[in-house]
Amino acid sequence: MLDVHRLRLLRELAMRGTIAAVAEALSYSPSAVSQQLSVLEREVGTPLLERVGRGVRLTAPAQVLVGHADAILARLERAEADVAASLTEVTGTLRVATFQSAALTLVPRALARLRERHPALRIEVTGMEPEIALPALLARDLDLVVAEDYPDRPAPRPPELQQEDLCRDEMLLVLPAGTRITRLAELAEHPWVMESVGTVARTWSTALCRAAGFEPDVAHTSTDLLVQAALVRAGQAAAFIPALVPAEFTPDVVRLPIPDARQHRRIFTVVRAGSESHPAVTVIRRALHDALS
Repeated sequence: MLDVHRLRLLRELAMRGTIAAVAEALSYSPSAVSQQLSVLEREVGTPLLERVGRGVRLTAPAQVLVGHADAILARLERAEADVAASLTEVTGTLRVATFQSAALTLVPRALARLRERHPALRIEVTGMEPEIALPALLARDLDLVVAEDYPDRPAPRPPELQQEDLCRDEMLLVLPAGTRITRLAELAEHPWVMESVGTVARTWSTALCRAAGFEPDVAHTSTDLLVQAALVRAGQAAAFIPALVPAEFTPDVVRLPIPDARQHRRIFTVVRAGSESHPAVTVIRRALHDALS
């Protein structure tokens, strides 16, 4: 019978790409990982890895095994969830990743509720954009991700992930105090602050300006919404900032719905399939919903 631990090592290698990365993630030595994979090859009776330069690549039989490993690990997560559900108290540790605007208000409110309701549950929060957090969730470095989809730009989700809608969040146009416009095109000559090139937020923002008939003059780049707000407050830029960031974090600026076409992003939580019934996942999802009210 195949060893589940060794199957997980093979899956980790498929996810992380190198034996060194697997060893670092699981606190093993690279030689220990290699030895366990060699044992798995003998158990299967066929090569699972082939040398490519200084690295390795999974063979076709290895890819088949990885597919089965995904199913086995998901079933084990369901078993863990069922055991946890049989207990009278929600305990353990839940590792959560969230993007900045949710981390500023929504997540702290949810944590406060959880501390009152489930004091034995430990929540560990990491600030991380969904583009990075979702692969980490698949790699089992996280247990739940608070994620976002920008208007008309839903990201594909692998079947190994299960998601649940949290809310719709309006995107606002944020301008220096005293600025008044009726159309987005009036900002064609105005400098902007936007997120980094390659992010979903930057792609959406640029497309919105182009739809209004101009190429935005992106004078400043920052993934920090509070930095963006500070630049707007100083009269140096315009920005798109979500309504989830409360007004007290963006003082002395003009916040208004985007002219011509109001825009909303979708906020949702994501877990690995099989873990959605775990009590810790259930209670944090409920707390996040409650934090919206």
